[in-house]
Amino acid sequence: MIFAATPASDLVCGTMQMCSGATLQVFVTGRGTPYGLAALPVLKVCTRNELKEKWPDVIDINTGSVLTDDTSIEDMGESICDTILNVASGTDKPFTEQYGIYNDICLFNPAPIT
Repeated sequence: MIFAATPASDLVCGTMQMCSGATLQVFVTGRGTPYGLAALPVLKVCTRNELKEKWPDVIDINTGSVLTDDTSIEDMGESICDTILNVASGTDKPFTEQYGIYNDICLFNPAPIT
């Protein structure tokens, strides 16, 4: 398992994680970026129900229900793990693959990376 905690430049960091050997990316988004890579599945996770409501066909996992509903952290963790396993095994596809949303590979960004 490769765990890569990287800065928040979607295109550069996703590409670098892929180059490091990652075969599935779990991308926590704050804005709902419609980002994906053709070479590996990208699961998008948000922490706010409003974001999932705004982008129902972009966000794969919404963890906002932990704060607003009766979802426990343990149940959410199991749900996330199940989703990752289903995508990794090829049983399910993230929205990026379902809709063919693929960004170009970007190895360098001349702008500041936060």
